[in-house]
Amino acid sequence: MKEIKHFINGEYVESASGKLFDNVNPANGQVIAKIHEAGEAEVDAAVKAARAALKGPWGRMTVAERTEILHRVAAGISARFDEFLEAECLDTGKPKSLASHIDIPRGAANFSVFADLVKNVPTEAFEMATPDGTGALNYGVRRPKGVIGVISPWNLPLLLMTWKVGPALACGNTVVVKPSEETPTTTALLGEVMNAAGVPAGVYNVVHGFGGNSAGAFLTAHPDVDAYTFTGETGTGETIMRAAAKGVRQVSLELGGKNAGIVFADCDLDKAIEGTLRSAFANCGQVCLGTERVYVERSIFDEFVARLKAGAEALVIGPPDDASSNFGPLVSLKHREKVLSYYQQAVDDGATVVTGGGVPEMPAHLAGGAWVQPTIWTGLADNSVVVTEEIFGPCCHIRPFDSEEEAIELANSLPYGLASAIWTENSSRAHRVAGQIEAGIVWVNSWFLRDLRTAFGGSKQSGIGREGGVHSLEFYTELKNICVKL
Repeated sequence: MKEIKHFINGEYVESASGKLFDNVNPANGQVIAKIHEAGEAEVDAAVKAARAALKGPWGRMTVAERTEILHRVAAGISARFDEFLEAECLDTGKPKSLASHIDIPRGAANFSVFADLVKNVPTEAFEMATPDGTGALNYGVRRPKGVIGVISPWNLPLLLMTWKVGPALACGNTVVVKPSEETPTTTALLGEVMNAAGVPAGVYNVVHGFGGNSAGAFLTAHPDVDAYTFTGETGTGETIMRAAAKGVRQVSLELGGKNAGIVFADCDLDKAIEGTLRSAFANCGQVCLGTERVYVERSIFDEFVARLKAGAEALVIGPPDDASSNFGPLVSLKHREKVLSYYQQAVDDGATVVTGGGVPEMPAHLAGGAWVQPTIWTGLADNSVVVTEEIFGPCCHIRPFDSEEEAIELANSLPYGLASAIWTENSSRAHRVAGQIEAGIVWVNSWFLRDLRTAFGGSKQSGIGREGGVHSLEFYTELKNICVKL
């Protein structure tokens, strides 16, 4: 059976302990590979390799030389598109129609875009007067932060891992990546592309782990890592913050959310339905920016619910290789247990199940997969855990509202603030409401429309810091002021 190994100092290596864990295809529940589990020795070796690489050829390269290599990395991903696509879909179960349009192209773009952006990193310069009248010049320069610990999630494995690695390497850092235990394959495969592109050994390192006392914990406890970047659950983010506090290491965290969509009666209803279908059910609801709360102006509430129901029931549930499928399984049976517990809680709390709420009937060869139905509820109280807690599944609760002020209050009522989507044809209202929503990203008449130059991140308990464009480059560099007496 295939084995997925660590990638350390430019080579694929096994765990000294010999420990392995299963890599499972969520579409059918079958084990497709064995993954090597890192101990402290492997994590330490990866960090040491990353530290040494900073002092080697990588650390001496010009920006032009470094970015040329990163463009080759992007080209390498594109050249092996089908291989990355197959690996990503086997790990996640997502339809190839989705991964081929989003996951793999963005995985390549995250290197090429930041390779271009880093050539124009803004800095600052100031002239100042001095008592002797000769003056002085202050100017800022940016230097790599050092060794970056990257802990990436399972929902968009290649996309969100390279979203961090791309700018980190563009700025001259080195990385140690700990991918999710559920979806390690494309992160490991990228090592081959790095070598082929001429990335020096030790610049890109990967360690795999499973469970609490494993690679992730060893990486966040390692004293020679300079900063951490993480996407995932808020609770895990808090744990990483506590670990990073020892040694005062910086963190960039994109955490959980319970995002709200607001649909006004003056919206283009066709666009609002199509957009909400995507934001609630794309990637089987496993998108940090997805919509799990939908607030609809009362005069169009019934029509909206009926049309969203029809759209959800028209989704084609199937495996990645089915060209007609646009709705795959959840990432694992464990995650399905969590999602189904909320499905049951909604019923216990008195919800009206508009559609779904269970497990679809699948062919025998897929019966062991992590399948659930796309689900819509109405009628829950605002304090139900189904309304207040992130489920991270293909579901949403729809509630009516009667005024703009009420919609804003409802959207802002939770301790999360990652994203929101507003649907209205009134431009004044769009700007007014967007400005009052407590979220890092607000879309108007769209969803998941992304320009990689813009800020990405959450407020409140949804994260710390911003990624994207110059914001990523600022996190992955240290700004040094140089004062020259004239």
